[in-house]
Amino acid sequence: MSPLEVLRSFWSAMQENDWDRAVTHLSDDCVVDWPCSGERISGRDDYARLQARYPSASGVWSFEVHRLVADDRSVVSEVTTTDGTQSARAVVISDVEDSHIVHQVEYWPTAYDALPGREDLTSSITRIP
Repeated sequence: MSPLEVLRSFWSAMQENDWDRAVTHLSDDCVVDWPCSGERISGRDDYARLQARYPSASGVWSFEVHRLVADDRSVVSEVTTTDGTQSARAVVISDVEDSHIVHQVEYWPTAYDALPGREDLTSSITRIP
């Protein structure tokens, strides 16, 4: 499978909350970094366990893929996830080798107020969740 096909299938499994199927897209010894919280997940088994126990108000997560940008080795995903109560936007960079994600960096930014003094240079847009 191409890197783009791997990520399409990965996000499909995530949308179904099928963590065991989602992690089949990861190499056994993959590394997943969460720089915003300073965490690293090593190995697909720990990634599956982390997803399964991540707190959710509804018990079900929804993943909306806004875009995927790919080359012959990497895919950048822009995704919104929600459990119906809390929502977050993520930018995910996935490196794929032999049809498996070997390294993934997930950025989960937090919305913030614009700094004052530049209103004449900007216009408002909808914030990310």
